[in-house]
Amino acid sequence: MTGDRIATTRLGETGPEVGVQGLGCMGMSFAYGPSDAGESRATLERALELGVTLYDTADVYGAGENERFLAPFLAAHRDEVVIATKFAMAIPREDVTRRIIRNDPPYIRDAVEASLKRLGVDVIDLYYMHRRNVEVPIEESVGAMAELVRAGKVKHLGLSEVTGDELRAAQAVHPVAAVQSEWSLFSRDIEAGVVPAARELGVALVPYSPLGRGFLSGSFADADKDLTADDFRRGMPRFTGDNATANASLLEPVRAVAEAHGVSPAQVALAWVQQRAEVHGLPVVPIPGTRKPGRVAENAAATRIVLGEEDLALLEPLAARVAGDRYADMTFTSAGRE
Repeated sequence: MTGDRIATTRLGETGPEVGVQGLGCMGMSFAYGPSDAGESRATLERALELGVTLYDTADVYGAGENERFLAPFLAAHRDEVVIATKFAMAIPREDVTRRIIRNDPPYIRDAVEASLKRLGVDVIDLYYMHRRNVEVPIEESVGAMAELVRAGKVKHLGLSEVTGDELRAAQAVHPVAAVQSEWSLFSRDIEAGVVPAARELGVALVPYSPLGRGFLSGSFADADKDLTADDFRRGMPRFTGDNATANASLLEPVRAVAEAHGVSPAQVALAWVQQRAEVHGLPVVPIPGTRKPGRVAENAAATRIVLGEEDLALLEPLAARVAGDRYADMTFTSAGRE
């Protein structure tokens, strides 16, 4: 590591080497209200300068628009970047507001071709199954994904929001490089089953929403009052009404630790997630999302913050006190099936 560039790690025993922090790109095209394309492009470039090499998207983000948005950046930096995308959330033509979870092999084969075309690449570095449809055996889905590796369309496989047992079943079919699940000071359910399984199998954890979708940074306090009508956080139980009020009160220890270190609350939240690698003995590469170059620099700097025992003791109780689930429907999360 030199200068401001972050350190690197490997995504499990079989995956690529990447910066210890990645970049979630969803909000550049989807979900979090209006965005500025020029500022988002500058954010991508600044992240790469800082050693961020894992860029995360999905075919469902903006119905393919996020993959298309990333294509010029990938073309300019293909050898420097590890691109991760996902399949599984199909959008029916008759109702574009709906999502149908599909894990069947014919759909997987079609989905990868569409993503390759939108991204403008010959091969996807890390291909995730975004959500699990329990009606399709996971061995069947991962078998189809393994065919993509053998065909040279995909380099490494990933899974998102799977249980520990589902991960073990998948790993028996083909090596899995990474599991992506929500993990933060407010969301720690994966520590019961998923994290031990990943450690056992040599699989990396890629935490999404490590900043609690911005709530832990203090960027908003009540989704209904503070966010635009098209922001999907308004539909998440812990960010509205009495839950939001209760959860806002939990941020005081985060602010206290931040003040003691002379850093921001967001950096404390990220440093906590980064240190899960040491606590649990496996690679952990969080993918905070941002659309601002200054914010990506702040996030990257958090990889160099070390929280002490007193800090960790203050932060430890928070997740158990959070009011509200992380989704209105937890069916398609690992916690909903553990």
